[in-house]
Amino acid sequence: MTDRLAIALDVMGGDSGAEVVLPAALRILKKRNDLELILVGDQETIERDLQALGGAGNKRLTVQHASQHVDMDELPSHALRFKKDSSMRIAINMVKEGRAQACVSAGNTGALMATARYVLKTLPGIDRPAICTSLPTITGHTWMLDLGANVNSTPEQLFQFGLMGSVLAGAIDGNSNPSVGLLNIGEEEMKGSETVKEAASLFTSTALNYVGFIEGDDIYSGKVDVVTCDGYVGNIALKSSEGVAKMISFYIKREFSRNILTRLAALAALPVLKAFRRQIDPRRYNGASLLGLRGTVVKSHGGADVLAFANAIDVAAIEVEQNVPELISSQVQSVLSKRQAG
Repeated sequence: MTDRLAIALDVMGGDSGAEVVLPAALRILKKRNDLELILVGDQETIERDLQALGGAGNKRLTVQHASQHVDMDELPSHALRFKKDSSMRIAINMVKEGRAQACVSAGNTGALMATARYVLKTLPGIDRPAICTSLPTITGHTWMLDLGANVNSTPEQLFQFGLMGSVLAGAIDGNSNPSVGLLNIGEEEMKGSETVKEAASLFTSTALNYVGFIEGDDIYSGKVDVVTCDGYVGNIALKSSEGVAKMISFYIKREFSRNILTRLAALAALPVLKAFRRQIDPRRYNGASLLGLRGTVVKSHGGADVLAFANAIDVAAIEVEQNVPELISSQVQSVLSKRQAG
């Protein structure tokens, strides 16, 4: 490897494995000249598929053999204990060893989180890692976490999520003072669980740009730069949004295909529909960060296509360039020092 940024890819993870990961790797290498990719998985499969794709001999690709892979429905505990030579584990080990600066996987989310946490450990002052991704809004996008890593979170952990999200938004978007909201069933101070209320008091006692409680319909309004919640609420909100998007797409297609007149109307509206689809295309937002670890790990959607997985690789590269784990560690230590001083 040269001085280029090195990212390890779990080639065997996800619904499609090498069929998606390898074309995505070749795609992102064309876009970015500063990357080198380590393809972790079954060496014979990788080399055969690269040959078919015309990617054999690419000097910015290295193959690292792995004799195992983690199944999408495999228990995290089983993967952690019995899959030590899996493509997922080896890719994460490479980050730990410094052979790669980031890992990207579309594999089993629970196994990825458990393995990453075990191998890389959490940053000092961070209790639990959180899953964070960007979502489209009316004004651009927002960052939301946690999206499923932690079902039950303490007030302190919710505060840590908001802090990490703020750091990520600042680093990636160049926003010097990102606004942070706490997802709740209402904006009034008296509403919500005791956990959420206690978390709010922690936010207000810091210099973070905390704007208070926000409701579910504010997620996509662009009201805040960072939406903070526990993993149970966040995952349900995210999956509900995906369901609504699919329903809207279904009805639009059905109405435009009813008869010859609606088909003609669809033809006339095609430029608008294409622009709309691009604006909310989930593939453009693929790549969820596992924040709070001593290294960069990005989770791609298991069913991601080539464009989506390439975007996840790009997300990992940007986080490494912006030193996100180091920035989070610095911010957390600053908050802890001020608390002790106070």
